[in-house]
Amino acid sequence: MKKKLFHKNSILGFLVVGGTGAAAVMIITSIVLVMVNIIAGGMNNISWAFLTESPKEGMTAGGIYPAIVGTFLRVLVMSIIGVPIGATTAIYLSEYASSRSVFARMIRFAVNTLAGVPAIVFGLFGLGFFVQFVGSGMDNVLNPGQLHWAQPNLLWASLTMALLTLPVVIVSVEEAIKTVPRELREASLALGATKWQTIRKVVIPNSITGVLTGGILAVGRGAGEVAPILFTGAAYFLPRLPQSFSDQFMELGYHIYIMATQSSDVEATRGIQFATTLVLLVFTFSLNFIAVYLRYKMRKRISTAG
Repeated sequence: MKKKLFHKNSILGFLVVGGTGAAAVMIITSIVLVMVNIIAGGMNNISWAFLTESPKEGMTAGGIYPAIVGTFLRVLVMSIIGVPIGATTAIYLSEYASSRSVFARMIRFAVNTLAGVPAIVFGLFGLGFFVQFVGSGMDNVLNPGQLHWAQPNLLWASLTMALLTLPVVIVSVEEAIKTVPRELREASLALGATKWQTIRKVVIPNSITGVLTGGILAVGRGAGEVAPILFTGAAYFLPRLPQSFSDQFMELGYHIYIMATQSSDVEATRGIQFATTLVLLVFTFSLNFIAVYLRYKMRKRISTAG
C-alpha cells in the first residue's frame, strides 16, 4: 500500500514539476521569439534621424522624436502625480486606518474595483470627467468663451493614467510597509516620537524600496497603455513638441496603433512600426532599469547604515 502511494506521489510530483517547467519554457520561448522578431524588423530602420526628426505628412517617412518626448512627459507627469498619492493612501491604510473603519473599507473596495476596470473605461472616464467636466469648468472661470482646457491634452492624459496605475502603487507600497517590524514602531514611540515622526523616520525609510517597486510597476504598465489616452490627449499627427500641459502630444504606443490600423500604405510603414515598437520597448526597459538601480542603491545604503 505504501509503495503504491509513494509511486502515485512520485508520478504526481513529476507531472507538476514537468508541467511547470514546460509552461516556463513556453513563456520564455514566446518572449524570445517576439523580441527577436521586433529587433530583426526594427533595427534596419533605427537611425539618428529617425530618433531626432519629426514625422512627415502621411507618416511614411521622417522620425518619431515628438512621440518619444510626449511619451516621456506623460510617464513623468503620471508618476509625479500617481506615486505620491498612492504611497500616501497606502500609509493611511496601514498606519492610521482602523480595521473596522468604514472609510478604509470603502477605499479598499475602490482600489480593488479600479484594479479590475478595463483600460478603455478609464479613457472614457477621463474624457467625461477631466475633459468635459473639469476642463469646461476651468475654461468658464479662466477663459470665458475660449476652448483651452476643455479638450484632450497632456495633463488630462497623465491624470487618467495616474488613476489607472494607482491600485498597483497602493497595493505594493502597503505590502512593503507591512514588512516593517512592529517592534521598530514600538521602540520609536517608546522613545517619545510622535506617530508621524515614527512613520517619517522609521517606517518610510525601511519601506522605501517598496515605494520604488510601486513606481516601477506603475511605469511599466503606464508606459505601454494606449486605450486611456485615445480620448484624453494623444494626437494622430503633431510634428511639434507640447509647449504646455494644455497641448496635445504624440505618443509611441498610439503612433504604433495608428500606423498599423490607419495607414494608407501598411507595407510602406511596416519597418517604421517595428522600429517604433523597438524604441518603446527600450524606453520602457530603460525607465524600469533606472528605477531598479535606484532601489538597489537605496537597499545598499540602508543595509550599510544598519
